[in-house]
Amino acid sequence: MTTRVIDWLDERMGLLVVWNTIFDRKVPKVNWWYTLGSASLFLAIMQAVTGIFLTIYYIPTPEEAYSSVEYIMSDVAFGWLIRGMHHWGATLMVAIVFLHLLRVFYYGAYKYPREVTWVTGVFLFLVTMGLGFTGYLLPWNQRAYWATAVGSSIVGTVPVVGDFLLRVLRGGDDLTILTLSRFFGVHIWFLPGMLFILIGIHLYLVVRNGISNMPKSDE
Repeated sequence: MTTRVIDWLDERMGLLVVWNTIFDRKVPKVNWWYTLGSASLFLAIMQAVTGIFLTIYYIPTPEEAYSSVEYIMSDVAFGWLIRGMHHWGATLMVAIVFLHLLRVFYYGAYKYPREVTWVTGVFLFLVTMGLGFTGYLLPWNQRAYWATAVGSSIVGTVPVVGDFLLRVLRGGDDLTILTLSRFFGVHIWFLPGMLFILIGIHLYLVVRNGISNMPKSDE
């Protein structure tokens, strides 16, 4: 019965072709460093899932932001676990994506025909950093407030357009409710959208061009 259902679906959807192309394709002999890409994808999905749960209770206003985080940690069932996974997962994701880029550069896997794959990977790292920066402000405690004040002020040092970029980032001259709502919107909508679009492109290029072989000692 199961075989008949699979055959019926495959005839109409080409599921076996997709499976063989993506999951059953041959890969060169590699080591554990080559699993960093899969680990990054797993962490991205985990961040998305835990972030969705957190938005159910989080309130992005200066009056309620910190208390809503405290409520998640102390009163919501397993809220401490979900927030802990999201908090530490963000740090781990930045580290893993960076190590993945470092591995690709060290092994020379950015060369022909994988230059575009490398470029999308760099953009993925930048988006990951952006997610970490925008998410850091959301608890709206003293550490988050002043860390964001210092971090955003660096943007103001850009020649010519620095002041303009700073006002766009903060929604004004200082950190206010506009800054919090802007960071929240960017954190849960714009950057995740960019992240998963880039992941889709990145995975397509990895499947199309394959995984590079480990370089030999004389290369």
